[in-house]
Amino acid sequence: MPVQHNWTSVARRTVLALTTLSFVAGTAVAQKTGPFGRIAGQWSGSGTIEFSDGSREPIKCKATYDVLDDRRNLQLSIRCASDSYNFELQGSATSTGGSITGVWSEVTRNVAGTLSGRADEGRLQAVAESPAFSANLTLVTHGDRQTVGIRSRDAQSTLKGASITMQRG
Repeated sequence: MPVQHNWTSVARRTVLALTTLSFVAGTAVAQKTGPFGRIAGQWSGSGTIEFSDGSREPIKCKATYDVLDDRRNLQLSIRCASDSYNFELQGSATSTGGSITGVWSEVTRNVAGTLSGRADEGRLQAVAESPAFSANLTLVTHGDRQTVGIRSRDAQSTLKGASITMQRG
């Protein structure tokens, strides 16, 4: 009987050690990917742009996200075009403890400002502000699919918002 008791004890310790190791390894992987890890790469897709007069148009977009420095710094470029409207959003952001800060510019209209918000694994919510324009920006990534939402915070803006779905590739 003592041999069986020792075997049971060894089995329990092994299961406990493997469970602990799996938890620690999973935590290390999650920390390694950082808040921007899932969005790195090139994306393309389509969606809808909505104007202040209520009209909508289909839009096609391409995005590039470069993730640097332990996945805590992000460089982004999103280009979109519809029949009558296009924009090119560029920016950079740094994450510290889930909060993000950074800068952005819209190249075709020569507008620039600050970016602030929150980011965690697979989700970024930010406010892009400038004296000429402000908008809410949301990026949600699940695997190789991403949704991008842009909503103007300015009642006088000709752009009300855009909803875009993209795939990595």
